[in-house]
Amino acid sequence: MPLRIVFMGTPDFAVPCLERTIAEGHTVCGVFCQPDRPKGRGMSLLPPPVKQAALARDIPVFQPTKLRDGEALKTLQELAPDLIIVVAYGRILPPEILELPRLGCVNVHASLLPRWRGAAPVQWSIIRGDTHTGVATMYMAEGLDTGDMILAGQTPIADGETYGQLLERLSQIGADLLAQTLPLLEEGVAPRTPQDDSLATLAPPIHKDMARLDFTAKPQDFCNLVRGLNPNPGASARFGEGVLKVHAAQPAPDFSGAPGEILHPKRLIVGCGQGAVELLTVQPQGKKPMEGVAWRNGLRDLAAGERFS
Repeated sequence: MPLRIVFMGTPDFAVPCLERTIAEGHTVCGVFCQPDRPKGRGMSLLPPPVKQAALARDIPVFQPTKLRDGEALKTLQELAPDLIIVVAYGRILPPEILELPRLGCVNVHASLLPRWRGAAPVQWSIIRGDTHTGVATMYMAEGLDTGDMILAGQTPIADGETYGQLLERLSQIGADLLAQTLPLLEEGVAPRTPQDDSLATLAPPIHKDMARLDFTAKPQDFCNLVRGLNPNPGASARFGEGVLKVHAAQPAPDFSGAPGEILHPKRLIVGCGQGAVELLTVQPQGKKPMEGVAWRNGLRDLAAGERFS
């Protein structure tokens, strides 16, 4: 029999899971997501992607600012779901909500747990140079992504793959994995594999102060940070009085120089810790992205000793 489901999620990553749940024939009786946020130059209030997807299908949407004041619990009791699915919702569920559905609460998490528990698993998998990652479905518990595992799917991280590109792939893998998980829950045969807490690593939220590039870092670490912050919040470096966003970079193994020093007359090759990097795509303030070569060729009167700070 189809399940009666409440879906909790907010960003683009969660939309394929919502759509796949509906396509599998289950009844999504309500969607919970974060409140609308101001975005763009005009700072207009914009609905999150999950809200847009739900409203397009005439599914009731709820956007509580709190989950512990009893109002959200009352709404959920009225909806009476068999199961709550949580995908990048952005809020911690209190015990009384976790215990409400008869089949519990299931989370779709974008890492191979227990590695990268927390808010930013995809970014950290790239920043730390992981060669593979994946998606896991899990029973939710009170701890941070500590619940028993149901299913997991693994995928390699391609050379040069950015956070945005990997997130898009993982969103589809997550939807497929959720579709495999739901019938197991429905039939009461879903596995429960406890996580090994000794192998856990944390993926805390990404803050804008992490975006400033450090030219004393090793070349590969430097490039991993660029990939892990693309497209947002975006890595940046200061040059003179301006700030240059860096969208793509690669190690330049045949070069070395002082950290931040531009080493080539035509290519944007810059000294880095124990080597050098080439900035392939950059974006000056107030301008569109351009090739690093084009930006370098615009520095016709580069002063001696002038470098990225």
